[in-house]
Amino acid sequence: MQIFKRITFDPQVMGGQACVRGIRIPVSLIINLIANGMSTEAILKEYPDLEAEDIKECLHYAAWLAKEELHSAAEA
Repeated sequence: MQIFKRITFDPQVMGGQACVRGIRIPVSLIINLIANGMSTEAILKEYPDLEAEDIKECLHYAAWLAKEELHSAAEA
């Protein structure tokens, strides 16, 4: 399993959804901002608690979630 040091899950923070370092900034928000054309620099300016490495790890986490795995019927 992939380990993400900056992605946290806490039922007391944002209902347990994936957040950045336990602060109330969901990974989904960061991914959405990037998908809509916001630059890393603009995100960091808008959310000063974030670090560039946080954004990078959000992207790695999203890629890991989207990874497709193919399994043959013989494996089932």
